[in-house]
Amino acid sequence: MTESSLLTRLRAARASLPSLVALSAEARNGAVLAMASALRNNADALVEANAHDLAVGVAGGLSPALLDRLRLDATRIESLACSLATVAALPDPLADSAVPARHRNGLKLRQKPVPLGVVAMIYESRPNVTAEAAALCFKAGNACVLRGGREARQSNLAIAQLLEQALHACGITTDCVQVLDDPDRSQQAELLTRDDLVDVIIPRGGEALIRHVVANSRIPVIRHYKGVCHLFVDGAADLGMAQRLLIDGKASRPGVCNALECLLVHRDIALTWLPSAAAALMARGVELRGCAAARASVPSIAEASDEDWGYEFLAPVLAIRVVDDLDAALAHIRRYGSNHTEVICSTDATACARFVNEVDASAVVVNASSRFNDGGELGLGAEIGISTSKLHAYGPMGLASLTTRKWVIEGEGQVRHALE
Repeated sequence: MTESSLLTRLRAARASLPSLVALSAEARNGAVLAMASALRNNADALVEANAHDLAVGVAGGLSPALLDRLRLDATRIESLACSLATVAALPDPLADSAVPARHRNGLKLRQKPVPLGVVAMIYESRPNVTAEAAALCFKAGNACVLRGGREARQSNLAIAQLLEQALHACGITTDCVQVLDDPDRSQQAELLTRDDLVDVIIPRGGEALIRHVVANSRIPVIRHYKGVCHLFVDGAADLGMAQRLLIDGKASRPGVCNALECLLVHRDIALTWLPSAAAALMARGVELRGCAAARASVPSIAEASDEDWGYEFLAPVLAIRVVDDLDAALAHIRRYGSNHTEVICSTDATACARFVNEVDASAVVVNASSRFNDGGELGLGAEIGISTSKLHAYGPMGLASLTTRKWVIEGEGQVRHALE
């Protein structure tokens, strides 16, 4: 029987691993910089390929959030190139700097960072992921298998061609970056079964995609179902600051996973602060849905349904609930949060400390925007995804999250049990 095209490519990716580990940090950094230059120098061609995808997406009725994630323009391509250059400048994640410990019998013990192996990604829209994932995986010594959605097919193929050219120019095997362009869903189904050739799967996209991958994969999955992010404005908040955090968190880019989806307002300030905050949001085109107490403060907003709590709108829509106190806010977040990003605005240090200690989320933010839970903003250069599960990473995943550690035990003939 003829081997499938996917299986051939997975075997090639796995076979490339020894050559990647043998590369020096300088060689890996040089290749990532070459990728960045290739993107920057071919921006017009990328915009042209992306325009085709956007036209097909508009005709096919893609949501505004997905179209926003799909779009590449000169500014975004330059930002993407800068992101890759930042990755190249970061410390080597494979640097072996551990100081050996001494066993009582004289053995030297240390843990050495090593790549995860073959990292597969399945993602929707987001052609930037193709470049960022390739750069991050490569610098950390991993091979990657990238399966983007059909809505970004031309964009992903154009990026893949540039990445291949950059690797080839640096004398590095192009097998380490496999961009799959077959839209047949049977290919994805086959990919999810190959735990013999793939070490980890990272899905990025809608909740339905991620749940499908988790349910059908034999391979360990890094999970991020959705981003239901809350801002709690405490009774002791700086109200001018609270409004800035609210507008940035919801209105700056509503279709991303670190955008706010729900505002929790302390009852003590609802009547005085909520009307102006709501007006500022509505002036920016945000639809508001509130509980009875929120609507008493702002009668013009719509009534929230039970389904609005814990819902990821990915759109200019915000749910608002008035809560009695910090305990009620914490209870709401425990019930409806998604372990992504939770924000408190307060000048009460005790309340902030409780919020930090008691909220379970990959990022807990005090007096700053939810939009900072992002790999680039947190100094990772770029992110391969945001994990809302806890094994083996929690939050934005950068270079360090693409490695693990193995024990190195060095001795001089020691044995555990003497021969009799």
